[in-house]
Amino acid sequence: MPIVELDNVPKQPFPSGATYQTIVGDEAGSTPVRIGVQVSPPGYSTGTHSHPYMEIVSVIEGEGEAWMDGQEGTVAIGPGTTLVLPPNVKHGFRVTGATPMKTYGVHASPERIVDRTE
Repeated sequence: MPIVELDNVPKQPFPSGATYQTIVGDEAGSTPVRIGVQVSPPGYSTGTHSHPYMEIVSVIEGEGEAWMDGQEGTVAIGPGTTLVLPPNVKHGFRVTGATPMKTYGVHASPERIVDRTE
């Protein structure tokens, strides 16, 4: 069983200053899930998007708001909040606090697929 130390995982830059560290998974799709940690700066937004599989996101640090099709308005999120996002449901989050938001995400897929909404 491999043991992964987050400090040893390279940070992948995302647009608008966020970073993503893939803890489980690789470009070859050799694992049944992809798991990672994202750190998003104040004001960052994922934009509205979806995935063709379930995604689960837990907030570790920071504060923000999230939205999902089928739910009215936005919901405040912070440490201890977990978003369970069904396949193909448009969703997103935005950092509203003065400090970065750290999230732990599970993609129920061997590859990370993001379908962007215009």
